[in-house]
Amino acid sequence: MDQAPSSPQDAHGSLPGCYRHPDRETGIRCVRCDRPICPECMVNASVGFQCPDCVRGTSPGAGRATAVSARPRTLAGGTVSADPRLVTKILIGLCLAVFLVQISVGDAFEDRFFLLGRAYVPSLGSLEGVAEGQWYRMLTAMFLHGSYVHILFNMLSLWWIGGPLEAALGRARYLTLYFVSGLAGSALTYLLADPRQPSLGASGAIFGLFGATAVLLRRLNYDMRPVLALLAINLVITFYSGFHIAWQAHIGGLVAGVVVGYAMLHAPRERRALVQYGTCALVLAAIVVMTLLRTSQLT
Repeated sequence: MDQAPSSPQDAHGSLPGCYRHPDRETGIRCVRCDRPICPECMVNASVGFQCPDCVRGTSPGAGRATAVSARPRTLAGGTVSADPRLVTKILIGLCLAVFLVQISVGDAFEDRFFLLGRAYVPSLGSLEGVAEGQWYRMLTAMFLHGSYVHILFNMLSLWWIGGPLEAALGRARYLTLYFVSGLAGSALTYLLADPRQPSLGASGAIFGLFGATAVLLRRLNYDMRPVLALLAINLVITFYSGFHIAWQAHIGGLVAGVVVGYAMLHAPRERRALVQYGTCALVLAAIVVMTLLRTSQLT
């Protein structure tokens, strides 16, 4: 497990700002050029962390390096990418594109793809739902939204939380976390909610990102109070707002995000891929069990 080198505070007792993001205080410095770097910028090295410029060999202090990893890795062992927010941008684009189709086509589109346990849908003229073999609804519901406010808040949360987390995990691990968390939220909703009540939204996956972000901040010994406060506010809204919110999706996604995030960020280096993707497989197995159990109850 890598340990971040300590960073001295300035004369006023505060931490320095990241050299690429001056508004973000950080206690981590690049082991090659000694510049302060935030979690979004740091690249996992054989010892400590490097900045993106040193990885590319463009840093003023890059020439002082004594050993450079042949393939720079993120904190979780993923491949470092030129655009650390690419997957987040694609996910937001997909959600926005699907929302445009929703408002263009109308209710018939939602009725065919939102999460539904088992119920008769008048617009389709048939009995619909996951219990009817439409398991795809557990996935497609993650890209649907019920209103402009709904998608606005979800996409802002995805952008704010997703970008730094994608940079820390790498694209493949981040995308795996997103979908496993979203499916866990769908599975718990299917298991516990009224089968006649439709559900839609990316909230389950986003709550998974919240959980993994809390794990990341704890891993880096960062101040967890901002993300915990935001998470608490969201949970209060979930249970006490009076809106028709599928709390099961939020809780399912959050639990899956914490479990998968912990495996991603704390896996021992020598068995990293096995622990990370093995944990994801176990969570997916639990999702399948919940889905089969509820299907047997409804049919």
